[in-house]
Amino acid sequence: MVNKASFIVRFHRWRLRRLTERQFIMILSIAIGILSGVVATVIKNAVWLTQRILDQVVTKEVHHYIYFGLPVIGILIAFLIVKYLIKSPVRHGIPNVLHSISKRRGELSRHNMFSSIITSAFTVGFGGSVGLEGPTVATGASYGSWLSKVFRLSYRNTILMLACACSGAMAAIFKAPIAAIVFAVEVIMIDLTTFSLVPLLLASASAVVTSYLFMGQDVLYPFEVKDRFVLGDLPFYVLLGVFAGMLSAYFTKMYMYIEGIFDSFKKSSTRLLVGGLGLGILVFFFPSLFGEGYETINSCLAGNTDYIFENQIFDTLKTNLWVVLILLLTIILLKIVATAFTFGAGGIGGIFAPTLFMGVNAGMLFAQFVNLFGARQLNIQNFALVGMSGLIAGVLHAPLTGIFLIADISGGYKLFVPLMITATFAYLTVRVFTPNSVYHHQLARRKELMTHDKDKNVLQMMEVRKLIETDFEVLHPESTLRDLTQAISKAHRNLFPIVDNEGYLKGMVKMDDVRHLIFQQELYDKTLVRELMYHPEHFISTEDTMDVVVEKFENSGRYNLAVIDHGKYIGFISRAKVFSNYRKTVQHFSHD
Repeated sequence: MVNKASFIVRFHRWRLRRLTERQFIMILSIAIGILSGVVATVIKNAVWLTQRILDQVVTKEVHHYIYFGLPVIGILIAFLIVKYLIKSPVRHGIPNVLHSISKRRGELSRHNMFSSIITSAFTVGFGGSVGLEGPTVATGASYGSWLSKVFRLSYRNTILMLACACSGAMAAIFKAPIAAIVFAVEVIMIDLTTFSLVPLLLASASAVVTSYLFMGQDVLYPFEVKDRFVLGDLPFYVLLGVFAGMLSAYFTKMYMYIEGIFDSFKKSSTRLLVGGLGLGILVFFFPSLFGEGYETINSCLAGNTDYIFENQIFDTLKTNLWVVLILLLTIILLKIVATAFTFGAGGIGGIFAPTLFMGVNAGMLFAQFVNLFGARQLNIQNFALVGMSGLIAGVLHAPLTGIFLIADISGGYKLFVPLMITATFAYLTVRVFTPNSVYHHQLARRKELMTHDKDKNVLQMMEVRKLIETDFEVLHPESTLRDLTQAISKAHRNLFPIVDNEGYLKGMVKMDDVRHLIFQQELYDKTLVRELMYHPEHFISTEDTMDVVVEKFENSGRYNLAVIDHGKYIGFISRAKVFSNYRKTVQHFSHD
């Protein structure tokens, strides 16, 4: 331990002499990009290996029926690993990263460096209806957090390293370097400045090169644009965007609703039973809901709907187009249910893949429905591709991510204009129904969400308890004017809290209000403090956030407000202390 510590100290001294801060950050961003690429490779191959072993073990005769039980087994294994080996909650990837930025100064638990890899491999490998993006991002970010702590980086550099890790993870898993940077800006809420741009570029590029090295250069969803964008299709891309926005709102609200149901279950065994059973039933009747849905998405992009009829119950209905449309809509609506059941039961994964799954099917459903009535014959594959952009823009509230991600992963830059149109209208539509994305709704509800509003972010980084001042002379309600006069003579404050024996704040006395009594010595033993005190209309709770504190100062016009905890006196917060701390926080987190 001593040798390790001394090595780190020597390294710090060397880099301070030889490297500027910017140079070191660039080197570190490349290292984090490479680590993120390795993480993406490990997670992908872990899932692939798990599925290959299962395919060898499970015979074809029982393959369909095993769909009912496999996802439950995978989630159970992940649950047992979390409970007995990791012994700490493995939280959802991207929301966990966002929470660490807003409330933990960018620090993530060490187990995140491996826990998401193991648990997601069993969850997704056994058929859990989630993706691998969240675990990949969380794992990459945990390495970024760890390196930041080892090299004692400042808060702003720590957050930048987390953003580089998230960007690198997305670049590696989707082989989409540009979209990964856009993702860091839109979803992780990193400011795209000259300070952050180069490290993000280096991390994204090094991650995607690492991914190429281990997994080849093939795009995730191979797609060839046969029919270019036709101006006459413009209204239909707008309508697809509106449709995608409404589905995105359904996605978010249904996810939150089911999440609330599972949160009401007190026992984890109940959550596992209900979620596992529900997921098993859905996957049994609709096998396309099994796992990430990678093959289903590629089939859909090719215009092939055979995946809908994997269950022999529907096999005889292939030729009925109305049945195809109904089943497509059913699969779209049930995908988020299956995803929420997976999470609710204790599975670990991400929502990117389910979002892409719903988007590609939504695009196909829309195009086939229009073609059915013969108003205009749309290219089904193009609309299936663009539908993915619409759902990402709507579900994540990230239109630019939707545009660049789909263009990157499919090589579909020839459809850039339709991608822009659909993503924009999907985003505008979903904002009518849901102010925050799936990633952000919990943090926004707890007022912990970091945004691009720097003023709110700075206030959020400030803590009420660290601003409390306790150097006030405290008096008892039964104290006399003599006691008050003595307190005034040695106090450097002009405000005196009146507190009873149990610590409850009963009122306050201002020196200006009693100045005329100080020299009337005949009143010293006759006048009690409780006769002179006033009851404050405004006070601060220890549970208040800083934006609430600022609002109370503005509404009250006071320069000092008492802080109480369930009625008990804690201290005071001054307007001057808030302003001073605000300035220091701005300077500390400034990128200039």
